[in-house]
Amino acid sequence: MDSDKRKRLRGIGHGLSPVVTIAGNGLSESVCAELERAISDHELIKVKLVIADRALRQETAQTLCKQLGAEIVQEIGKVLLIYRHNPKANVKKSNILRAGPG
Repeated sequence: MDSDKRKRLRGIGHGLSPVVTIAGNGLSESVCAELERAISDHELIKVKLVIADRALRQETAQTLCKQLGAEIVQEIGKVLLIYRHNPKANVKKSNILRAGPG
């Protein structure tokens, strides 16, 4: 991902709220299913990782992105902004398409 696209995605993501919070149970099957649905619908989502250990939090973030086939756009504290392009995205649901051309 080039820096211009990353900058645009960070701008769009600024106003988003986390759609999923991952805590002590980690990446359970239900959490993964919800994340898959959310990223398919919205393309760009925030995920909150309520994990105290920084190394475990980074490992969880990498595992999450690998499972979803997504990229980390930004990581601030315990909040991740992740992106996965959906060529069949619904204009009414996609955070990217609703933001308009850019």
